[in-house]
Amino acid sequence: MTQDQMTIMAILVAAMGMFIWGKWRHDMVAAGALLVCVFMGLVPGGEAFAGFGHPAVITVVCVLVLSHGLQVSGAVDDLARKVLPAAAGQTMSIASLTGLAALLSGFMNNVGAMALLMPVGVKTAAKQGLSRGKVLMPLAFGSILGGTMTLIGTPPNLIVSGFRAEAGSAGFGMFDFLPVGLAVTLSGLAFIILIGWRLVPERKETDTDDFDTAVYTTEVRVISDSKVVGKPLREVERTLDAADALIIAMVRRGFRLSAPYPGRILQDGDILVIQSEPKSLATVLLDLGLKLEENVLPPPESDEENQGGKESGAKIDTRNEETEKAEPTSAKNNKEKIETSEIVIQELVAMPNATLISRSARDLELRSRYGINLLAISRSGHRSIKRLRDTSIQAGDVLMLQGRPEVLSGFASEFGCLPLAPRDVRVPEKGQALKATLIMAGAVAGAALGLAPVAVSFASGVLAMMALRVVSLRSVYHSVDWPVIVLLGAMLPVAGAMASTGAADMIARFLLDNVAQGRAVLGLAVILVVTMLMTDFMNNAATAAVMCPVALSTAAQLGVNPDSFLMAVAIGASCAFLTPIGHQNNTLILGPGGFHFGDYWRMGLPTDLLVIIVALPMLLWVWPL
Repeated sequence: MTQDQMTIMAILVAAMGMFIWGKWRHDMVAAGALLVCVFMGLVPGGEAFAGFGHPAVITVVCVLVLSHGLQVSGAVDDLARKVLPAAAGQTMSIASLTGLAALLSGFMNNVGAMALLMPVGVKTAAKQGLSRGKVLMPLAFGSILGGTMTLIGTPPNLIVSGFRAEAGSAGFGMFDFLPVGLAVTLSGLAFIILIGWRLVPERKETDTDDFDTAVYTTEVRVISDSKVVGKPLREVERTLDAADALIIAMVRRGFRLSAPYPGRILQDGDILVIQSEPKSLATVLLDLGLKLEENVLPPPESDEENQGGKESGAKIDTRNEETEKAEPTSAKNNKEKIETSEIVIQELVAMPNATLISRSARDLELRSRYGINLLAISRSGHRSIKRLRDTSIQAGDVLMLQGRPEVLSGFASEFGCLPLAPRDVRVPEKGQALKATLIMAGAVAGAALGLAPVAVSFASGVLAMMALRVVSLRSVYHSVDWPVIVLLGAMLPVAGAMASTGAADMIARFLLDNVAQGRAVLGLAVILVVTMLMTDFMNNAATAAVMCPVALSTAAQLGVNPDSFLMAVAIGASCAFLTPIGHQNNTLILGPGGFHFGDYWRMGLPTDLLVIIVALPMLLWVWPL
C-alpha cells in the first residue's frame, strides 16, 4: 500500500465515520474531505471544485427546480385527487398512496414527492384508524423504490451515469434503469402493500388532539405587592427558566396578547398564562409574589384557549410587538383594542434540509420576531417542554407551534418545515399545472430521445418554467437542496482520487480475493450488498460516489461488463430501509411516526432481502456479464 493510498483510505474512513456520527452536516463533512485531499496533494488545486460543474450535479439542481414547479403549479395535487380513491379500506388506501409515491418519484425528486404526499398520509391514517407510522413508512419506502426506475429518480443514478461516461462509454439513458428498477419497485410495493405495513410497530405519535396542554397550563395574576410589578417581562422569564416554564400569553384589561414582547412592563392585574410542570413552578411563583389563579384542568368546553380560540370575555391581540418600545402609549392602547385573527396550534415537521436545523427557538427569536410560541418538541415520539428555547432542532422533529395561521404558514415556508395538519388548498393560476406537466414531459423526452445531453435538456426545462412564470424567480434558488449539491460537488473529486491513487483497485482486490474468491456473480452480489449496507448509514449520493470506482475496478479485474456492477451500485445506493438516517424520507417520518431508531428494520430488512433476490437475476439478465 502506497502513501497516497493510505492517505485517501484514512480520509474516507474518517469521512464515513463522521457521516454516520451525524455531528456535522453531510455537506460540511464532504467539503472537509475534499479540502484535506487538496492539502495532501491527492486532488490538484485547480480541479478542486470541478465537481460542481459535473453534469450530474447540474442535473440534480435542475430536477429539484422542475419538481418544485410541479408542486406549486398544482399538477401533483390534480394527479393525487384523480388517483387516490375517496373511499377504500386500509390495504387499498396504502396501496394507492404508496403506488402514487413510487410513480412520482420516478420523474421528480423523491423527497419532494414525499413532502407532497405526507400530509395526505397523515389524513389517511386518521381516516382508517391506523397509527401514522403504518401509513408513513410504506409511503417513504415506496418513494425510495420509485427513484430506482429512471435516470432522474434519485441522485445516485445520475452519479453512476457520470462515472460510466468518464470510463469511456456514454452515460446511461433516461430509461436504462427501468427494467431492473421497475422489477425491484413492483416486487417491493407488493410486499409492502400485502405484508410489510403490518410489520410496522405501533407507536404513539405526536398529535394536537393528544397534546395535553391542560395538565401544564397555569394562569397566574400579578398583584399589587408582587416583586415583578414595574419590571419587564423578560426578568420573569429568566426566573421561570429555573422551573422549565414558558410564558405563552398575557392578558391585560381583558385583551389577550399571544407571545408578548419581553420588554413589556408588568402591571398590577396582569395575568400570565404559563406552560409548565406545576410541581416545579409553585416555589418560583411564591418567590415572585404571583397569585395562582387556577390550574387549567379540563373541562373540555373550556379548552378553547389551549386550542387557540378566544377566551371568554377577552379579545385577542396577536401582533408582533418588536416595535412597541418606539410607539406612544396612546398608540399602543389603541392597537391593543384591535381584534385580529384567532390563534391556532399547529404541528410542523422539520425537513432534512430545513434552515432551522441545529438552531433553537432562542436563536430564531420565535417570539420577538414572529409572534410564535414553541409549545413542545416531539423527537422520535417523545414529547418535551423542558428547556425548549435552547433545544437545537433536528431533522424529523415535530414542532408544536402556537400563533396566527398566516404567520405559521409563512414560517413553515421560510424555514423548510412541512405542516402535518391539513393544508389550505392552493389555487394556482389557471393553466399552470398543464404548463408544468408539458415542460417536465418535454425535458424527459429530450433527454430520453438523445436530442440534448441530460443536463442541457433539464436546464432548458428550468428556463422554460421561469420564462412562463410557473415558478417565481425567487423560489428557483429556494427550491434547491444546497447541502446535497455541495455534497455531490465535493465528493466527486474525492472519488476521483480513489481511482487515481489505486485505492479503488486495492479495495476491489480485497473483496475479490477474500469474499467473492474470483467469481463474477458473487462479486456482483458483494458490490450490491456492501453498497446497501453503506447507504443505511451514509448519504446515498456519497455512497454512490465512493462505490462507483470500486465497482469499475472490480469489473476490470474480473474482465466482465462494468455496466452490471454500476447498476448494482445504483440499486444498492437507493435502497436504504434499515435506519432513519440512510435516506431523507426515512428521516422525515421519524418524528411524525413516533419511531425509534430500531423500528425501521422490521419492514426494512425483508424489503432489503427482497431487493437482493429480485435485483441480482435481473442485473444478470438485462446487463449480462
